[in-house]
Amino acid sequence: MKVASKRRPTPKQPRPRLERDRPRLTGRAAALLVAVSVLIVMAVVPARQLLEQRGRIAELDRLAAELQSQNGELRGEISALHDPVHLEELARACLGMVAPGEVAFLIAGKPPADC
Repeated sequence: MKVASKRRPTPKQPRPRLERDRPRLTGRAAALLVAVSVLIVMAVVPARQLLEQRGRIAELDRLAAELQSQNGELRGEISALHDPVHLEELARACLGMVAPGEVAFLIAGKPPADC
């Protein structure tokens, strides 16, 4: 009976590496590329929402300023309506009213004043 000798396998000679013009895409690089792409896509949605919200805020600020301006004009009109002299002018011009003892003349064909 022959006993098989236990030989250690001889180490293989390393194969010569071929020089390539472009780097090879490895599994790690592909996984990294996919992960970065997913992160970019996930960041685009919140960035787009942020820009839309900034635009909406600017629009609302402009509208608020416009409404405050109109509010100021209306407050001025309210204070003018509390003035008796202004009320008398409106009554004469818009309603055709006259004070007691005054004579009113109406001109035919003349359109009423804008009130």
